[in-house]
Amino acid sequence: MDRREVLTGGALLAAAAMANTVFAAEEAMHEHHHHDMPLPAASLAASASDCLQKGQVCIDHCLILLGDGDKAMAACAQSVTQMLAICTTLQRLANANSKYLPQMAKLAKEVCKDCEAECKKHADKHKQCKDCQESCAACAKECEKFAA
Repeated sequence: MDRREVLTGGALLAAAAMANTVFAAEEAMHEHHHHDMPLPAASLAASASDCLQKGQVCIDHCLILLGDGDKAMAACAQSVTQMLAICTTLQRLANANSKYLPQMAKLAKEVCKDCEAECKKHADKHKQCKDCQESCAACAKECEKFAA
């Protein structure tokens, strides 16, 4: 292999790499207008997401208190655990615009109301419970719009 072949081969490799870079950039800039359509249940997905975030903080707090011997938090921990399971599914179905969303919204409304009631018992002492209570109330209200 002589110098000319090495230079030609290098130039071809550089051109191929540049072509791949240009192609990747064009692909990245390709617009999918149908992806910009608003999600019908976006507000429900956001509400469920807030419940999940606030509920995780609440359950972590409950577990600390339970570990310290505060058995009064057991029912709160149980209701939050159930709410977390349901709102995880609710959020996924809302994001997928699932045909099962109305049934899940109906169930989630009840679970969120139960969690709201349980957290309300501790809301005056624990900010984590108050925040969870409020997010559950908001999610239950949002579920009402979609429930079957």
